[in-house]
Amino acid sequence: MSVDELKQLIVAAIQEVAPEIEESDIDPDEDIREECDIDSMDFLNFLAALKNSSGVNIPEADYPQVNTLTKMLKYMAERLG
Repeated sequence: MSVDELKQLIVAAIQEVAPEIEESDIDPDEDIREECDIDSMDFLNFLAALKNSSGVNIPEADYPQVNTLTKMLKYMAERLG
């Protein structure tokens, strides 16, 4: 899966909990929750949507590794090969 495809997968998962968010609204190096104005429950729903679309489960211990779009892209790329 290419970086662009991964990014689209992540943005689509974000849009499931925050449909008004566009990719251009997200600073790739800022916290996703702050950039998308989502609370902790929406963040969990975002991760669930991402798991449904990619098959990648992100355990709570890994949340610091996926709190920005840049980190999430790296994390997902490592797990999806």
